[in-house]
Amino acid sequence: MKLIIISNRLPVKVYGTPGKYRFARSEGGLTTGLDSLETEMEKHWIGWPGIEITQTYLKKKITKQLANKDFHPVFLTSKDVEEYYEGYSNSKIWPLCHYFFSLIKHEPSHWESYKKVNQMFAEAASKVISPGDIVWVQDYQLMLLPKMLREMFPDISIGYFHHIPFPSYELFRVLPERAEILEGLLGADLVAFHTFEYMRHFISAVERVLDLNFELDQVRLKERIVRIDALPMGINFDLYYNSILNPKVSRIADKLKKNYKDHKIILSVDRLDYSKGILNRLKGFARFLENHPEHQGKVSLFMIIVPSRDKVESYAELKTKIDETIGSVNGIYSNMNWTPIHYFYHGFSFEELCAMYYIADIALVTPLRDGMNLVAKEYIACKRDTDGVLILSEMAGASIELIDALIINPNDAAEIEQAIVQALEMSKEEIRERMDWMQRRVSRQTVNKWAGDFIDELMKIREKNHSMYSRVLGDSALAKIKQEYHNSTKRLIILDYDGTLSPFHPRPEDAFPTREILETLQELSNDPHNKVVISSGRDHHTLEQWLGNLNIGLAAEHGAFYKSDGKWHKNSMQKKWDPEILTILNQFVEKTPRSALEVKETALVWHYRKVDGWLASMRVQQLIEALVTPCTRDHLQIMKGNKIIEVKHPDFTKGSEVNRLLNEDNYDFVMAMGDDVTDEDMFFALPNNSTTIKIGTFSEYAKYNLLNQTETLPFLKKLMAL
Repeated sequence: MKLIIISNRLPVKVYGTPGKYRFARSEGGLTTGLDSLETEMEKHWIGWPGIEITQTYLKKKITKQLANKDFHPVFLTSKDVEEYYEGYSNSKIWPLCHYFFSLIKHEPSHWESYKKVNQMFAEAASKVISPGDIVWVQDYQLMLLPKMLREMFPDISIGYFHHIPFPSYELFRVLPERAEILEGLLGADLVAFHTFEYMRHFISAVERVLDLNFELDQVRLKERIVRIDALPMGINFDLYYNSILNPKVSRIADKLKKNYKDHKIILSVDRLDYSKGILNRLKGFARFLENHPEHQGKVSLFMIIVPSRDKVESYAELKTKIDETIGSVNGIYSNMNWTPIHYFYHGFSFEELCAMYYIADIALVTPLRDGMNLVAKEYIACKRDTDGVLILSEMAGASIELIDALIINPNDAAEIEQAIVQALEMSKEEIRERMDWMQRRVSRQTVNKWAGDFIDELMKIREKNHSMYSRVLGDSALAKIKQEYHNSTKRLIILDYDGTLSPFHPRPEDAFPTREILETLQELSNDPHNKVVISSGRDHHTLEQWLGNLNIGLAAEHGAFYKSDGKWHKNSMQKKWDPEILTILNQFVEKTPRSALEVKETALVWHYRKVDGWLASMRVQQLIEALVTPCTRDHLQIMKGNKIIEVKHPDFTKGSEVNRLLNEDNYDFVMAMGDDVTDEDMFFALPNNSTTIKIGTFSEYAKYNLLNQTETLPFLKKLMAL
């Protein structure tokens, strides 16, 4: 079994000229974190090497060199980079996920390039993947890849991690390609995010766009379960914590402390991006200098900005504004012995960065929106034997964990100013206490633990899906059931109606039996060895109207009514419904658009199949809470079914109907088929040697599963065929 990591970039980048190519470590928290991942599995990495290479012989040469490290390159053209990476990924998905709606660019060619490059990654992966492997897809540039790989390799385990924020449904819905993107992601078995907030947004988008229904953190597709989780990414804590023991880091730190021994140092480290809140941060620092002159000459801001996409117009404009703002602040406040802002527009080496973390008194991390932000964790880890204060944006994913930081709203320059003052005036005892708590947290939630938790979760889903898939009714199971069927002489066949014989319809009254349903039931019931019974939650008037002319048994309202020998019988004497319960249900119909109330003699059913997913999930909880007291008083049962809430007497269920039928005769073949929660009572009540088949979702009690309602009638026809 191999672990195959797929990301836009490899952990190394190729640079230079033809014949003189060299390799260097890629920047970024993802490549740094995952490249240091410790695992016993054979690890491969697929990604772009960071340079355009057109000559075939050079591609082969670089591919061979990278293969020595188990790296597998995907070669992109400059047009691919422009349209897939700079275009769709970073001019559409990036601003959308970071809530910069006005910066989104819609170009049809960018979407076509995005699909094409995702397919290129799938083809590259297909050369490495073997059956049973684990594939871990990383981030927003490859959101179509999980589905592509699933179609190529149905039996592999696929995980996807989204490293940037996932936006609310109201923003995500603006994407014309929203359905394809969500379907692409659901090709994975596990989709994970840094925080529960992003997880919640994703679930909401899937429910509303794809009309799928989540059960807590998972959604059931035809053949498997997809789980959604929040797993905050960590860093290699020991690497940063022990960095000051490196002589080179120590020398740099000593030199910095000597040069700035009389100054308090505030440090910020960012990639050039509008999501990082750099201009707001500068405004906050300028306010601090203006309103607190006592700190002038004593506090300096060291601002490290790593160049990124500065040829893109919006980024070039941001760079210009940053330069102008820094120049203005320094022009107003600097003197011969002190510069307020030290500005570095280039990347720092690992050693230089760790030295800066070590000596900085304050880290100012104030993104307007950030998936996690590992800078905050790196700063904490580097404080091996020295103290510091972390000022952290509430919009960064890291703020969920690092609650002992000074949490601020990055949009409020005054709040940034106040946090700087608070940090400077904080007692040594409080600084140490806050840092100790955060270091303990960061030391536990490391990158290896993050990756290990992800893989462990993926393996659990793999086992669960394999276990469930083994119950899917295939050819061998069909042959076994068919043999038992034809070898028997007295058969009981119990069939649910909605979701089993007939598909669900937005309007329940539209689910009347088709000609194919009627013909199949007629053929089943024509066999003198068969007793066919439709056991449904529908009222007996509807069942009589639809199926009353067939020579079959009917059980309505979960067995409260049943038809035998051409006559209807009533098992329960239902009194009038409690007015309080009816009032509650009618109120929920009124305040929940597209919901409806069905009043039966022995049950009340609130239907919400057409209701918006988010609203439905809230109303379901509210309705159950409102019904608990009056239903308990009246000894009524509240059942949550397939897009319904049902209030009924507990005396009669599909299980009680099974017991009644079994007492009528001695059957040598019993088969039951159903799709709903109510059918579980039927499966549980049947003898162990019965043939029980759940439609759609998997069952705790049924022996077999048919993945789709459309398979029911073909199965019955195959069963009857000689």
